[in-house]
Amino acid sequence: LLRSGFCLMVVLLQRFSHLYRGTLELCQKCPVDLFFVLDTSESVALRAKPPNFYIDQIKSFTERFIMELKEMRHPCDRSLTWNSGALHYSDEIILVRQLSDIATERQALISDIKGISYIGKGTHTDCAIKRGIAELLIGGSHYQENKYIVVVTDGHPLTGYKEPCGGIQEAANEARQHGVKVFSVAISPDQEDTRLSVIATDQNYRQNFTAADNSRSTQLQTIRSIIDMIVRITPLPSPHLSSPLHISPPFPSSNYISPPFLSSPGHKGYKGDKGQQGTDGVDGRKGDPGFPGLAGCKGSPGPDGSQGDGGPKGDPGPYGTKGAKGDRGKNGEPGRPGNYGPPGTKGTLGPKGANGDKGQRGDDGAPGPDGLRGDKVFTLYYYSGPKGPRGIKGAPGDRGQIGARVRERARGGVRGAGGEREECVQCVSKKERKKEMAEVFCLFYSREKMVHLEMELRVVMVSRYNCCKCGPLDLAFIVDSSESIGSTNFALAKDFIITVIDRLIKDQQVHFGFNESRVGVVQYSGDGAQEAVRLGDPNINTLTELKQAVRDLRWLAEATYTGEALQFSLTNMIDRLQQENRVVLVLTDGRSDITRDKTPLNTLCGKGIKVGGLGVKDYSGRQPNHEQLSAVVCTSDPKPGFSFVLENFAELLDDSFLQNLTTRICEDKKCPNYKCPISFSGDTDIVLMMDSSASVGQRNFDSSKTFVKRLAERFLSAERSGRAAVRVAVGQYSRERRMEAELTSNLTLLTSKIEAATFQNDGTDVTKAMAFAMEKFQSSGGGNRKRKLVLFSDGRSQGVTEAMLEKRVRLVSEAGVELYVITVGNQVSEANLRSLVSRGRSYDVTYAQRHLFRVPDYPSLLRGVFYQTVSRRVSQA
Repeated sequence: LLRSGFCLMVVLLQRFSHLYRGTLELCQKCPVDLFFVLDTSESVALRAKPPNFYIDQIKSFTERFIMELKEMRHPCDRSLTWNSGALHYSDEIILVRQLSDIATERQALISDIKGISYIGKGTHTDCAIKRGIAELLIGGSHYQENKYIVVVTDGHPLTGYKEPCGGIQEAANEARQHGVKVFSVAISPDQEDTRLSVIATDQNYRQNFTAADNSRSTQLQTIRSIIDMIVRITPLPSPHLSSPLHISPPFPSSNYISPPFLSSPGHKGYKGDKGQQGTDGVDGRKGDPGFPGLAGCKGSPGPDGSQGDGGPKGDPGPYGTKGAKGDRGKNGEPGRPGNYGPPGTKGTLGPKGANGDKGQRGDDGAPGPDGLRGDKVFTLYYYSGPKGPRGIKGAPGDRGQIGARVRERARGGVRGAGGEREECVQCVSKKERKKEMAEVFCLFYSREKMVHLEMELRVVMVSRYNCCKCGPLDLAFIVDSSESIGSTNFALAKDFIITVIDRLIKDQQVHFGFNESRVGVVQYSGDGAQEAVRLGDPNINTLTELKQAVRDLRWLAEATYTGEALQFSLTNMIDRLQQENRVVLVLTDGRSDITRDKTPLNTLCGKGIKVGGLGVKDYSGRQPNHEQLSAVVCTSDPKPGFSFVLENFAELLDDSFLQNLTTRICEDKKCPNYKCPISFSGDTDIVLMMDSSASVGQRNFDSSKTFVKRLAERFLSAERSGRAAVRVAVGQYSRERRMEAELTSNLTLLTSKIEAATFQNDGTDVTKAMAFAMEKFQSSGGGNRKRKLVLFSDGRSQGVTEAMLEKRVRLVSEAGVELYVITVGNQVSEANLRSLVSRGRSYDVTYAQRHLFRVPDYPSLLRGVFYQTVSRRVSQA
């Protein structure tokens, strides 16, 4: 029995000795827990092209940081070791790896960092920091003072609007409460420093730490600065190793077995006598030096050094040798034609005609009907040609009947029943009314008919502007407010909403009000992130109050849940609209998160709603998703919606775009059709040549294509006498020439070919363009077919002279081709334009005016009835 008891005691002593040594080794170490919180949201991914650029920089920074985490000797003979882990986040959080011992798991952690693929949605930095705090508290060492977080972010969004976990200030406060220190590292120097400073524990934990910039603070400088700071401020753990009895087990106490001779305490002893006073002790040895302090502030720059005296002026160098004699110059260009000769002698007057019989006085005309009171009726101005030679005085004609009272009453307008003013809806801008009055009604009348025509125009134009109605309609805007939009673009989107409302009031005479046309706005972002304001809400009783409510909308800056936003808008706004004509405009950069948002994008389809999709390219230049945009605008509906794709948000405020948009919104309005019909009396071939040179530009070239499509439609749908056949071809020229569509009568084919035409963006050679068109006419055959060439040109062309131009124009005319020129803008060569419409002969003003069309800019091609004017003149024999 005694032997067995002795053996048991030996075994227990061996076990206790093993535990003591292990605990002693553990207490000689100083572990640091370091956790990385990495931002892979949309604002980071789209900050540069390609989207992976900054994501790769963040991964490289973190990998390099982990490689620098090396075991080192700490003061007081301790060994500093590292535990590290990481997560990355957007509007969701993905744990890359829990806290792991770097000594054994370094490569595994680096491998996991390399495998990060950016999420690219909203930015929930507050949630990510709180998750990082939780990972530090449940993992790593049990020393609460040695825990750190490194947050790598761009600080986005600035406003911190609707952060789901309480905001970054609350997250930072939670870290301080648990003793967790947070370093704030910017992705690049141009970040939201205010937000980054809030994230950091204090200003020492922010400094100029940068993860992806090599000019102001390299990755390695940032990494080593943070590591050095951690080493300086990390406190040592208390050893408590004076006796084995004071050792606490490194594992839960429930699993700890005490040695048997330490299990039962003895009886309490008696109080001893008071001891004698001890002698004074000797002074202790000098303590170890303290830890280094933080670096001081940067000193002010010293005074400028004095400028040294300039050295003596150097001697001039030797003269060079005389150059060789130059080659003989080329012969000059031939002189221009001489001036015209003097005018011929004046002819003699013919004999005076006999006086005609005196006409009878006509009866007074009956008074005309009372005029409409209200809108001003514009006086027609006759657009005449050049003044012709004075004719021979003819015999006086019969005196006509007097109808002055009718004319005067017509000048005053026509008064409606009851004398109430009838609202006037402008189908074109006021600036264009006079011109349109002349163009629409095809003023090819003799001067004798002008008085009667003016009366007719007054009555018809009043009728037109009173009958052309857009409203009432109900309009809803659904606006993407996700993170990828950005605060600047969101501000442009709000300006766009207000501008469209104002344009509809001014140009389309829409009356917005609680009992008239209604309007509302929904902004949206991620799950459950929608906000609506509309006319008729509490505190929004007027249009002014609605506009202010739109200006007060704050950018949501989360993910993109377009389907959910459409359903929210249908339930909370669209279904409450009362007008039969309902229009919804959806503005987005075009990439909904359909993996998480399961609400279908065709939610508004099949409900009698006209949906317009406005897709804007994102920061990286990606086009809006075509399939998603098509689903939103209900392309499968019997009456589908419409869509526009814009280069950037600034184009939302472009005048020509706004005009096109408001026209589409009001395309169902009822307006009389005053198109001038055109007709062809014989077989005709027409070639349209667009200018594709660099001075035109991509956007203006697109306007040219739209204008050419309108001309082609007019030509191929025109009336024809007998079996007359019309064919149209479309080409373009720059330094090179292309025929986009050969001569054809198939409008569908022709339109598709025009749409596919691409901009050349090169020099200009107008003479070769005409020669190219002539080749197409000659190869098409046609015998007695009439041939017409419509050429876009500003008269400018590389290397062309007036003589060269006149020669080419003469060849075109001699081949029986009638040339028409469309010139845009005021940067033109007037001399060359005159040559183009001269037929290669002496300048004929009347002919030139009928064959030269001028517009001030490319958007003007698509305004009013200009395309009708061009098509009418070209169609005439």
